[in-house]
Amino acid sequence: MALTEVSSNKSFGGYQKVYSHESKEVGCTMKFGIYLPPQAEEGKKLPVIYWLSGLTCSEANFIEKAGAQRYAAEHGVIIVNPDTSPRGLNLPGDSDAYDFGEGAGFYVNAMQEPWKANYRMYNYVTVELPNVIGTNFEIAEGKQSIMGHSMGGHGALICALKNPGFYKSVSAFAPICNPSECPWGIKALTGYLGPKETSSWADWDATELVKKYNGPALELLIDQGMDDKFLSEKQLLPENLFEACKAVGVPAILKKREGYNHSYFYIASFIGEHIKYHAEALLK
Repeated sequence: MALTEVSSNKSFGGYQKVYSHESKEVGCTMKFGIYLPPQAEEGKKLPVIYWLSGLTCSEANFIEKAGAQRYAAEHGVIIVNPDTSPRGLNLPGDSDAYDFGEGAGFYVNAMQEPWKANYRMYNYVTVELPNVIGTNFEIAEGKQSIMGHSMGGHGALICALKNPGFYKSVSAFAPICNPSECPWGIKALTGYLGPKETSSWADWDATELVKKYNGPALELLIDQGMDDKFLSEKQLLPENLFEACKAVGVPAILKKREGYNHSYFYIASFIGEHIKYHAEALLK
């Protein structure tokens, strides 16, 4: 699959690049960022961590604000971060709200018109994008992990839970843990999948998926700022996920960060811990 280099900047001895390509899965031009640490120039096959961003984001937010390059270079891991949704399709209503349509793909495969032909971000993230990365870059086989923020934290969790053994580890900053029960999730799942009573919302909800997880041991690392307004507004619902994990014996860690909110200032403060966590799992 042909890639077009959009930008390249040297950073901490490696290169932060952005590429575009024509996606068959979502039917438009997609962009993704990839940080290639200095170890990549030595011809080594390196592990990869996928980052999924949140509502309103593109591939640029993580690249410019998270400060991840320093830690990726330290640990010798590649980081790939795709856009959050298809763009430029001009579907009816795809730009009417910040929490649905462009910038808000929710990492599901839509089942409703007019979304189902293009809003297939789950397949893009778990199948097409890994194939693109594996074909064009020196990637260590079977060595991938996944993390994300907010809507992207939801995406990271469902990708790991729906693909047992594919990802070596998973973590999430302030994830939407139980979208079937929060305003953001109810709006998105209704629009993309249809009414709850007639569709499979549970297949796209980490709290429901963990109840039936049957695969290799998987630990969920959840990071939550305790001054996050979306926590108090009941958009995130980590308590529901942790109750479900406890009930079925799936290990989960909750790191409570006093005084931190939902922003990239918070993410940048702890991204190094997450990259180290994944690197330890990937480099075993």
